[in-house]
Amino acid sequence: MARHAVFITGGAGFIGANFVRLALQQTDDQIVVIDHLTYAGHRENLDGLWEHPRLEFIHADIADAATMGQIMNTYRPRWVINFAAETHVDRSIDDPFPFIHTNVNGTLVLLEAARNMLPRGRRKDWSGFRFLHVSTDEVYGTLGATGAFQEETPYAPNSPYAASKAGADHLVRAYYHTHGLPTIITNCSNNYGPYQFPEKLIPLMVLNALDGKSLPIYGKGANVRDWLFVEDHCEGLMLALQQGRPGEKYNIGGQSERTNVEVVDTLCDVLDDLVPCQGNPLVAPLGIARYAQLKTFVEDRPGHDFRYAIDASKIQRELGWSPRHSFESGIRRTVEWYVTNRRWCELVTQNVYHRERLGLEAMG
Repeated sequence: MARHAVFITGGAGFIGANFVRLALQQTDDQIVVIDHLTYAGHRENLDGLWEHPRLEFIHADIADAATMGQIMNTYRPRWVINFAAETHVDRSIDDPFPFIHTNVNGTLVLLEAARNMLPRGRRKDWSGFRFLHVSTDEVYGTLGATGAFQEETPYAPNSPYAASKAGADHLVRAYYHTHGLPTIITNCSNNYGPYQFPEKLIPLMVLNALDGKSLPIYGKGANVRDWLFVEDHCEGLMLALQQGRPGEKYNIGGQSERTNVEVVDTLCDVLDDLVPCQGNPLVAPLGIARYAQLKTFVEDRPGHDFRYAIDASKIQRELGWSPRHSFESGIRRTVEWYVTNRRWCELVTQNVYHRERLGLEAMG
C-alpha cells in the first residue's frame, strides 16, 4: 500500500526537528520536510536521519506560492504541520519584516495551496486531511500575578513577533470557517530541549556559563514563563493531529511556571553537578565556586510581557495529553545535551550569531 505524505514545514528548526523524529517513530508516512534553512534552521538538526528511507527534504520558502502549490499537488499530503516561523522576540524588535513574510504571508500561502489541492465542492473528501498550525501563548499578551490563558482568551499581542503569529492564527481560523479547510491551531508555552538555537534563554545561559561568560538576565529576572519540554509538546501535537477536532484550538503548557532567575539558577545547579567550575578550564581561572556567580542583571527588554501561563485542561480532557517531564528532569536532559553537543552549537552559530544581545533598536 502506498504511503501517505506528511508535510512538516520548518522541520529543520528546533521544535520541527524534534517532531520529525517523533513522526518517523510513530507513523508509517513519508515525511517531507520543507525548510528555507534561515539562520535558525539547519541540516545539522536532522543529523542521523538523512539516510532514513521515509525522510525527504525540500529546500524552499513557504511564502513562495508557485513552489508551495507545485509540491502540494505533487505529494498531496494527508497532513500539513506548520512549524515554519521567525520566533525570536528580540529579532522582531530590530526587524519585523521577516516575521510578516514568513509568519503571515507564508501561512497564507500554505493555506491557499492546501485549499487548492483539495477537491473543489466535495468537502466530504477532505475528512482525512489536517492542517495543524503551531502557534504560541504570546498571542494572548501578558498576565498579572494570577490566572492562565485559555483557548477563549482574547488576543492582545505585545511584540511584533506575537502580532505576526496572531495574524497567522486568525488566517487559519478564517480558512476553517470560510472554506471548511480542516484546520487545528495549537498554542504552546515556552519550549526548551535539544536543538534549540542558542539565542534563546536556556541554551544561551548554558553555553555562556560553560565559557565563563556573564549570564545576562533582563530586568530583575522576575518575569514568569510556563516551561514545556519539547518532546512533551511534540506528543501533544501528534495527539491533536490524530484525535483533534477540525476548527478547534488547543493550548499546550508544561505546568512549570518559573521566573527567569529561577530558570537560570536551576541551570547553574545542574552545571555545578555535571561540569564543576573547578574542573572547567574556562571557568577555573575566574576563581568562582558556582556558575550562579556569573549572573548579571541588564536593562529589560522593551515591552517585556510579565507572565505567561497556560491552562491545558482542554487537551488533557479531550485528548488525554499531559506532560511526561517535570521541569527539573527536562532541564537536566537539556543541559546534558548541550554539554555533550558543543560541536553542534559551533556549527549552527558560526558566521550568524555570536551570543550578542539583540532587540536593542527600541532602547535608543
